[in-house]
Amino acid sequence: ESATAFSCLMSDMWLGEFDCVSPEAFHSVFGKRYPTFSRRTQHDAQEFLICVLDELHEAFKEVRAQLCRHRTGAEARGSGSGTSIITQLFEGQLSYGITCLKCNTITDRPESFTVLSLPIPSRRVCSLQECLDCFFQPDTLTRNNQIHCYWCGTNQDATVKATITRAPQIIIFHLKRFAWQDKHRRKLSTTVGYPLHNLDLSPYSSAFFYNNAEYSLRAVVNHSGDIDYGHYTAFCKHSTTKHWYSFDDVQVTKIPDSAVQTDTAYLLFY
Repeated sequence: ESATAFSCLMSDMWLGEFDCVSPEAFHSVFGKRYPTFSRRTQHDAQEFLICVLDELHEAFKEVRAQLCRHRTGAEARGSGSGTSIITQLFEGQLSYGITCLKCNTITDRPESFTVLSLPIPSRRVCSLQECLDCFFQPDTLTRNNQIHCYWCGTNQDATVKATITRAPQIIIFHLKRFAWQDKHRRKLSTTVGYPLHNLDLSPYSSAFFYNNAEYSLRAVVNHSGDIDYGHYTAFCKHSTTKHWYSFDDVQVTKIPDSAVQTDTAYLLFY
């Protein structure tokens, strides 16, 4: 049902018959499935995005599974009902390399992702590259966070380091602007510089899996305001004209490339 409502919304947007389109029908259907988002109060765009992607994945996965039932054995086995157009476009994979600091044994733990939530290492100004460096830097696990080493047979201190082993076609970065500071949850207004072209993920990728892909920015979700109130807007790049547009409720305006860099960026789509 949510997928059908989403499809109708996309059709209304791309047919070009209206100056603006209200997502009221989709919001109503989606709110029944996820009651948290039915209330007309501010919600987190990243949490909403993950729920939408999960919902569409489940819907498209079901359709794929139904098609598989009508195929012969070999065809059905090759289809994989656990995948969908959503996973094909948005799902990547990390590998967490865990090194026991006593015996130096390394174990790898794979983990799929659709959104990478990046810490912001500075309070004033930093770059997306610095956020990525912070996310992918090795971490030491001690005390209550020790790992159980199979070879040592006991809990041991360890280091853990994430590596991208499969980069998605569309990679989404979530800038963690809402963080705990002095026992209070606050919004970080840090200016994060991000490239419009040639984002290179090779420093964070496994050489064995890396395919020399460089990413270009295609959309930005902005959040202005504070933790309890605010306003979301979006910048999107037209796939044909290559022009950038700002979406602010009913106002859609063409903007220069220079205006795409803002200190309110919250989600980045490459």
